[in-house]
Amino acid sequence: MNDHLKHLIALQDTDSQILFKKRFIEKVPKRIHEVDEPLKKAQYELEAIRQKSKYIAKKRKEQEAYLEDILAKVEKMKSRVSEIKTNKEYQAYLKEIEVFQHEISEVEENILVLMEELDDSVQREKEKENIVNREVEKINRFKKELDAEVHLHKEELAVLQEKRQEHISVLDGDTYNIYMTLIDTKQGVAVTRARDEICQGCNMHVPPQLFVELKKNKDIIQCPQCSRILYYAEE
Repeated sequence: MNDHLKHLIALQDTDSQILFKKRFIEKVPKRIHEVDEPLKKAQYELEAIRQKSKYIAKKRKEQEAYLEDILAKVEKMKSRVSEIKTNKEYQAYLKEIEVFQHEISEVEENILVLMEELDDSVQREKEKENIVNREVEKINRFKKELDAEVHLHKEELAVLQEKRQEHISVLDGDTYNIYMTLIDTKQGVAVTRARDEICQGCNMHVPPQLFVELKKNKDIIQCPQCSRILYYAEE
């Protein structure tokens, strides 16, 4: 096999690995963003539940303070019952007590409802906290594994770049320029195999006579259709 062609094939394999590893590293922020989404959603929902719990607790405190105020008024009225002189005043007193008792019942009912709502909200808060914690653990585990993969890819990239320079040093400038032009214009595939008179890069037919020459692997031959550099390898 032509020495230049041999290095072109090896260079293509090296560049394919380099491209794969670079793309892997480039996609890391997107992958992290994707796994972060469920956590952000759970955190948002947890904060909404917490705000609701605070609101309910505040309303309950307000109702309890209001109840204490009413009870204080009732006690104050009861302490002054001895000052009542007429039956009319007494009837008015009983009527006012009745109004207060009715209001006390309503406020106590409101407090019970708020207590139930708060218990339910606190329970939901705990459940959502568990979900958030699980998501945090999962993401931390994922990021740790991803960091290890990125570190490995970067180490391998350094080795591949050295190998790439070794292959380039053997090629003449014109051949390398053709190769790089194809890398830029053919989605990173400049060198490809030909099999059964078919270019594996564009799946187009290679003329029989050209395929005969191609099988010798003595010259740099480009596909008549896509211009990729072709080589032949036995099955």
